[in-house]
Amino acid sequence: MSFASVALCPALEEVVNFPRFGLNLDDPILIFLNIAGSLNPMRVMESDSLASVKLRIQSIKGFFAKKQKLLYDGRELARDYVLSNEKLLHLVVKLSDLQAISLKTFGGKVIELFVERSRSVGYVKQKLSELGSSTWWDHELTLDGEQLDDDQRLVTDLCENGENVIHLLIRNSAEQAKPRDFFVEPVVVNREIELPSLLKELISSTIDGLEKGNGPTKSSDGSGGAYFMQDQSGHKYVSVFKPIDEEPMAVNNPHGLPLSLDGEGLKKGTQVGEGAFREVAAYILDYPMTRPRTFPHDQPGFAGVPPTTMVRCLHKDFNHPNGYSFSQENAKIGSLQMFVSNVGTCEDMGYGIFPVDQVHKISVLDIRLANADRHGGNILVSRDGNDGQIVLTPINHGYCFPNKFEDCTFEWLYWPQAKEPYSSETLEYIKTLDAEQDIELLRLQGWEIPPSCARVFRVSTMLLKKGAAKGLTPFAIGSIMCRETLEKESVIEQIIYDAEAIVSLETTEDEFINTVSAIMDHCLDQCFLN
Repeated sequence: MSFASVALCPALEEVVNFPRFGLNLDDPILIFLNIAGSLNPMRVMESDSLASVKLRIQSIKGFFAKKQKLLYDGRELARDYVLSNEKLLHLVVKLSDLQAISLKTFGGKVIELFVERSRSVGYVKQKLSELGSSTWWDHELTLDGEQLDDDQRLVTDLCENGENVIHLLIRNSAEQAKPRDFFVEPVVVNREIELPSLLKELISSTIDGLEKGNGPTKSSDGSGGAYFMQDQSGHKYVSVFKPIDEEPMAVNNPHGLPLSLDGEGLKKGTQVGEGAFREVAAYILDYPMTRPRTFPHDQPGFAGVPPTTMVRCLHKDFNHPNGYSFSQENAKIGSLQMFVSNVGTCEDMGYGIFPVDQVHKISVLDIRLANADRHGGNILVSRDGNDGQIVLTPINHGYCFPNKFEDCTFEWLYWPQAKEPYSSETLEYIKTLDAEQDIELLRLQGWEIPPSCARVFRVSTMLLKKGAAKGLTPFAIGSIMCRETLEKESVIEQIIYDAEAIVSLETTEDEFINTVSAIMDHCLDQCFLN
């Protein structure tokens, strides 16, 4: 297996060995990233954590932080380890996910690149552009005589025969296209899972609009950065992009919200910078009514969460408080969600007109995911078909999967539809849900759900299944999960506290969940009797 090594050592010592870099001696630590014999310096401070160094490596070199290892003396260091100028450290990036690409011009010039296999052809072109000339966008790439027209085609698709090096030919394009000043590409974590065609089409339609010069339109609603992406005509929206660095309390939030001091988001139990993952997770776990509980879906989900995926996007119209240039450093990672045409939100009209089944499908989703932000403004209202039947679409799931129940809020809890019993079809759907399978599915899709969040998810799924099996209404189940007042703990919080008081510190997660289950059964029996 190949590796890329990063050596961290005191600045004075390294500058003696690498005087050609002309680096500032005031910086206490230098990192030299060595890939295939090429040294690339990066400055860090003594106070930097290894996690922050990983993120900087990710932003500069494109290597995902979760794929990096920081080793000292043969051991991997903890995330909260603070660097010191008295130590020699080696960061190792596994290159098993990197692909060597050799590009040759008709003039004989050879260019070598190393890119992750999950990157796209468009990304390769953009890297060429960064090497010194925007006219690279005016060239075509060919592989074995085949012209690579699809900029979204993944590098991994180009090496189906296991080639160590991909040899591409660059030639002048017959028609000189205008250099691109943007890109959109999928973020692929597991190369063995193909991106569903529906999500590929979502990305393609977004790119088509940008290619026509229809830039992002920033939403005036909400507390985070959200951008409506237009189609080719510029007359309608096709998607909504939410960058993680523009989330509420994140570093580039466009609404001036203060930075989070401890990493916690606006809602208790959530983390700044993880909203996009939660948006995608809500879509992945919104299984269709009658299909296997897997992903990708070939039908709309039970609750109707719009198709959502993670992308990497660059455009000048996003929020760049430190200035903008067409470079990898300004690219943003975030969620891209299909835009749903609507006549407004639930805040714009009375709840009396909403069908019971539409309210119930959202209640199932919110209870299951322990949603900490379900208000009328993030439920879209649409008219379906010639008869104008009302359809409710849940959006904005960045505050699902919290690590505590404290801020769970459901506006539908106060609607009369919530006091109606679930239908037999809905009960059958709830019966098939499995939290452990869901957690594993999210892991395969690239999100290792934190243990504390996984615990809450297990408990919330358990509550939904047990409550529904006993014939409780959405109102009754939701009332167990949500607080009556800010200070008064919810019933589910009390159940967890009781379980924590019973078990020992050595108790396994399975044993803890079993304890919660027993206490919950007793609680639900009392609720059922009342």
